[in-house]
Amino acid sequence: MGKIIGITGGIASGKSTVTNFLRKQGFQVVDADAVVHQLQKPGGRLFQALVQHFGQEIILENGELNRPLLASLIFSNPEEREWSKQIQGEIIREELATLRDQLAQTEEIFFMDIPLLFEQAYSAWFDETWLVYVDRDIQVERLMKRDHLSKDEAESRLAAQWPLEKKKDLASHILDNNGNQNQLLNQVHILLEGGRQDDRD
Repeated sequence: MGKIIGITGGIASGKSTVTNFLRKQGFQVVDADAVVHQLQKPGGRLFQALVQHFGQEIILENGELNRPLLASLIFSNPEEREWSKQIQGEIIREELATLRDQLAQTEEIFFMDIPLLFEQAYSAWFDETWLVYVDRDIQVERLMKRDHLSKDEAESRLAAQWPLEKKKDLASHILDNNGNQNQLLNQVHILLEGGRQDDRD
């Protein structure tokens, strides 16, 4: 059975810098967002569940989901939001579990990048959890720059996730990304070396 490490963070905390680096080192990284994207493509399980629930009007002429319409239908109604959270959550969890079990057969160590790892109680899946951490004001600044947002828009996006401070208490390891990229990746190196050491002991 392989060692499974969960990676999480917040918007603009630098998670993709870490996962891209791990892939370059030859590790398998399951990206939960990419899995969701696949499931929402025409014919995917989420696509079918959403169309069954909301009807054909959420499909664009090209056959893809009308995401802005879908978002407004879900977020404007608390009941729909609850339904979406539950159904999408179940389907995503099943798909991620299948991928996890497949990789556990072949990989000595692999990673799963799950943005809502703590919020949706995935912790028990992992031998370790790594949190890519950044101070709140730096996070707001980076998000504004990255997505060309106003301060208020950036703040409201961050409000949809748990604050990183809260996640800090739950993670096994914290990767501090308040500095530059080299400093961040250096911490990843140290954790990887530590992991290899553990395997030898």
